[in-house]
Amino acid sequence: MDFRPTEDQRALRAGVRGLLAGRYGREALRASVDRGVAVDRGLWRELGDAGFFALRLPESEGGVGLGLPEAVLVFEEAGRALVPGPLVATHLAAGVVPGAAAGTAVVTAFDLGGDLVAHLAEADAVLGAAGLPDGEPVRAADPLTPLHRVAQHRVPRRGDVGAYVSEGALLTAALQVGSALRTVELAVRHAGEREQFGQPIGAFQAVKHLCAQMLVRAEVARTAVYAAAVTGGAGEVAAAKLLADEAAVRNARDCLQVHGGMGFTWEADVHLHLKRAWVRAEQWRTAAEAEELLAAELLDSAG
Repeated sequence: MDFRPTEDQRALRAGVRGLLAGRYGREALRASVDRGVAVDRGLWRELGDAGFFALRLPESEGGVGLGLPEAVLVFEEAGRALVPGPLVATHLAAGVVPGAAAGTAVVTAFDLGGDLVAHLAEADAVLGAAGLPDGEPVRAADPLTPLHRVAQHRVPRRGDVGAYVSEGALLTAALQVGSALRTVELAVRHAGEREQFGQPIGAFQAVKHLCAQMLVRAEVARTAVYAAAVTGGAGEVAAAKLLADEAAVRNARDCLQVHGGMGFTWEADVHLHLKRAWVRAEQWRTAAEAEELLAAELLDSAG
C-alpha cells in the first residue's frame, strides 16, 4: 500500500502554501500581532473561495468533495503559516452553519474544555449553540487566540458537538504538525546563519542533535496524522493528537534553544509557535483525554 500523497494531493498542498505565502506571510502575521486582530475577514473569505472550509462537503452541496486525508494536508499548511482564528470549528461547521463553507461566517466552538471559548468576540456563531453567548474576556498566552469565559449551562444548545470531537482533534493535530515542521525550518536556517567562534553554530554537535531530534519528532507526528486520516479510528486519532502536540510544543522549545537569547524576544516568531502550540494542545482533545481513550482501547483489545 502506497501512503505517499498523490499528484493531486501534492498540488493541493502546494496551492494552499502558495496562497498563504502570498496572503499571510511573516509581515501579515506580525501586523496581526501588532494590531491585535486575530481574524482577518478578507483572508477568511479568500480561504472560503479556495474551498478550505468546504473541502469535505459533497459537490452536490457546493463543496469540493474531498476527504480527511486532503483536509489534514491543507490544515498542516495553515499550521505552518500560523494562520489564526477558529479554522477547525468553521471547517466542521460547513454545511451546518450558513456562511461557514464560503468563509463569510466565522464559527468557533467549545473546544477548550470547561467554559473557555476562543475568538468569541470575532465569531458569528458557536458550533452547537443557538445564538452567540456573552462572555467575559480572559487573558490568553497566545496574542492571536483571544479567550472568553462563558457559562455553558446558560447557552441554549442546537445540537451535540460530541460527534465533531474526533475530527476536530485530528485537524488540530494537523495544525500542530505544520507548526512543528516550520520550527524545524526556522531552527535549521538560524543554525546555518548564526556564527560563533568563526563558524555556523549548526556545525556544533549539540545544535545538530537538537535539530535532528526536532525533525524526527515532526515526521513521526506527521506519519501518525496521515495514518489516522486514512483509518479514521478513534485510537489512531488520539495517538496522532498526542504525538502532534508533543512535537509542536517541544520543537518550539528546542527552536528557542537554537536561537538562544534572541529566540525569547518579541521580535522573533518562535515564541508565537510555542504559545499557539500550548493553546492547541488543550483544544478538542487534551493529552489526558487521549491517554484515557488509548488505555480504554488497549484494555478492550486485551480482554
